[in-house]
Amino acid sequence: MKKWNFGIVGAGSIADFHAKAVQSLANACLKGICGTNPVKVKTLAEKYKCKIYKSTTEMLGDPGIDIISIATPSGAHMEPAVEAANNGKHVICEKPLEVSLERIDNMIEAHAKSGTRLGGIFNYRFNEVVRLLKKTVDSGRFGKITNASVYVPWWRSDEYYKSSWRGTRLLDGGGALMNQSIHMVDMLQYVAGPVSSLKAYTATLAHPQIEVEDSAAAVLRFRNGALGIIYGSTASFPGQFRRIEISGTRGTAIIEENSIKVWNFDQQNDEDEEIIQKFSNIEGGGGVSDPMAIPFEPHARNIAAFISSVETGLPFEIDGHEARKSVEIILGIYKSAKAGIEVNLDS
Repeated sequence: MKKWNFGIVGAGSIADFHAKAVQSLANACLKGICGTNPVKVKTLAEKYKCKIYKSTTEMLGDPGIDIISIATPSGAHMEPAVEAANNGKHVICEKPLEVSLERIDNMIEAHAKSGTRLGGIFNYRFNEVVRLLKKTVDSGRFGKITNASVYVPWWRSDEYYKSSWRGTRLLDGGGALMNQSIHMVDMLQYVAGPVSSLKAYTATLAHPQIEVEDSAAAVLRFRNGALGIIYGSTASFPGQFRRIEISGTRGTAIIEENSIKVWNFDQQNDEDEEIIQKFSNIEGGGGVSDPMAIPFEPHARNIAAFISSVETGLPFEIDGHEARKSVEIILGIYKSAKAGIEVNLDS
């Protein structure tokens, strides 16, 4: 069995999750870390007993590195991703892929040109309950979908934003949507299909020191005709679990974090009670007020799926084009809120 050697670019809190996820996989090995903060780099390297690279260029010049994991601030993903492609390295990149469509397209183009793979991290997709919901929607059991909505009523303290890239337009690219709620935006389009158009409001209500929104609400029309809502916030003390609601002419499901709160169809079957019992409890803190209160295992499954795509040559479900979709929706919300217009995403 081949072991895939990883190098992580970035040494912040999310890099720790990447490192733990990589080290948990039987066919992966964390070879080294680089970053702009030498103290954080040293701490992580010692924790995971791996090499310190002086720069991204040095890491990419190592022929022993197979895959680069990018865990830098969001608006600093493009440069290492493109450089990795130019050096023949595959890239798995933390969400969002980047903060503008132009920068994302540069990443996609670079990897297409070099023949390497570019994948995104949307670890929430790898929760078993999300897979179940997707499968059930695709089976037609909900009938005609009429509502598909997500809610992320989270809380972040002023300390979270203090002396940080978070909450800046340049490196965060946005606030409660681009950073915290993007997982649910991705899951919404993954489960319910493409968003056709939207109208939105954004506001900064609890953290006046940041440059971006801490609250956002959008009304959506999906290509399949369904309507829906996106609500994302870091101004909802003390924070509640994120939630997705899917309703149709034949059934309704409400998923809160990784548990099922409602699973009701016009024709119940023998498996439904087992499903409700199996997914009755929420595991972990969900990151509602503490970004570190999430499990690393979904990251590990996300990375394992990427490795599998590299090994087999089969498509990766969250390739560059797929990871781009959630950013496009969020940027559409920002455009609508700023201009006070309906934004058409089908054009």
